[in-house]
Formats: sequence, structure tokens, C-alpha cells
Amino acid sequence: MTHTDRMADHWWWRPGWGPGSRFLTFHFTFQRADSLHRLAADYRRALADVEGLDLVPDESLHLTTQGIDFVDRVPGEDLAAILEAARCRLATLPRFELTVDRPEITPEAIRWEAAPSGPPADVRAALRDAIGTVWDTVPEAADGFRPHITIAYSSADGPAAPVRTALDAMTSAPATVHVDQVELIVLHRDRRMYEWEAHTQLPLAG
Repeated sequence: MTHTDRMADHWWWRPGWGPGSRFLTFHFTFQRADSLHRLAADYRRALADVEGLDLVPDESLHLTTQGIDFVDRVPGEDLAAILEAARCRLATLPRFELTVDRPEITPEAIRWEAAPSGPPADVRAALRDAIGTVWDTVPEAADGFRPHITIAYSSADGPAAPVRTALDAMTSAPATVHVDQVELIVLHRDRRMYEWEAHTQLPLAG
């Protein structure tokens, strides 16, 4: 686990965000990932008594992949063209499996690093290429992508030691997730959790 001495509140408003904001983004979502749900339940129990954490329910587990922009900034014709370009590119990429095991502690979250990182990075590159066929500038940095799934967000400033103690006492078998699609969602964080409406599912190759 990453050595972090202090936790920090994750829920400060990033630039452009505020109550009622709705953001178009591509995520991997895990509604049918029984193995991940089992692991998540184990860690929610382990962290339940640690103050200052918002534990992520199964329906909000996700792997952030590639953002587009806020809904009111994306013309409908642009979004349709991005989706069509993305559909064509993703149809050539194979389905894959991800494994998550021991989470790491970061200042604002407790999260699993997903392995291997190559397949989700390939999907992200394809999505960025699709956006680049429509827009001159692709949002977000191309580098620095670390595929991860968060099990808890920090909701307060404070020491990381209680989190580390709870995790050190925890044992659970790793989870393996089969990934066969990426999803365009309409994301918000109005209730101190990332929640969304499904927009478009884009399948990977069979």
C-alpha cells in the first residue's frame, strides 16, 4: 500500500463542478461483477468503523477511463460522431479480465489498482482517438493513466493510521472481473458519491 500519513476530503468542488453538474464520461462499470462485489463487501465491513470515509456501494463501483465534458458543452452531433468513431475502434479490441487484490491508500481514497493495466489503457487510447476525430483537442492528459477502482472516499482531513490498521487486519481472496464493454455515462456527485445515468454501452470484440 502507498504510504500516506494524512487523509484529505475528496469532495471539494473541482473546476467546473458544482451542485447539479452533469458530466459525460466513459467508465467501466461493474453491475454484474459478482467477484468484485464480494471483495467490496469484505472491505466495506473492514472499514465500517473508520471515521471520515464514504464507502462505495456496489452500484457505484467504477473504473474512470476518459472524460468528454459537461453535458451542456457537448453538441449532440459531436457526441453522436464520437460514439460512432468509438464503436468502430472498440470493435477491434478484445474483451479482457482484470484482477484486484489489496487496496492502496491515497490521500483522498482507498482504491484497488487494476491489473493488468494494458487492456484498459488500450481502450482509453481508442476512446481518445475517437474524440480526436471530432475535436481538435482531446480532454484530459494522455499520460499518467492508472486504472483503479475505489472502495472508499475520504470525507474529512485526518490521520491515515486508522485506515491502515483496518486494512492490515483484513484478508480476502482477490477478485477477477470480466470486461466486455465500456460505457458512456452521465455522471454527477451531488450526494457525496459518484452516481450516474447510463447513456450508451459500447461492446468490445467477442
